Amino acid sequence: MACAGLVGCASVAVTDDAITQRTAFALGVDRKDLTISNRVDDGTTSRYQVKTRAGRQYNCFVGGSISVLGRTVSEAICTEVGRDGATRPAVAPANCNALLKSAGKC
Repeated sequence: MACAGLVGCASVAVTDDAITQRTAFALGVDRKDLTISNRVDDGTTSRYQVKTRAGRQYNCFVGGSISVLGRTVSEAICTEVGRDGATRPAVAPANCNALLKSAGKC
């Protein structure tokens, strides 16, 4: 799929640095403690896998585009991959509020 006109593809809009910054913020860890792999750009979305220095693994994504106003990259959304193959939310129960509960994030 080609991206043209005023909207750019995630492959152009989303830099590796943007992915690292937003993922570190979302997970509450230092950037240097993350390993990003298996990035796949699909239209305006970049999906990728993350492993922390502590050994936790996540599936994440960000959205990105380029317009006349410049480059835009969303915040990272991540879900932890469980040891049994199931996924569980990246939000710790102590940080859980009514909105996060209703969204199934904790």
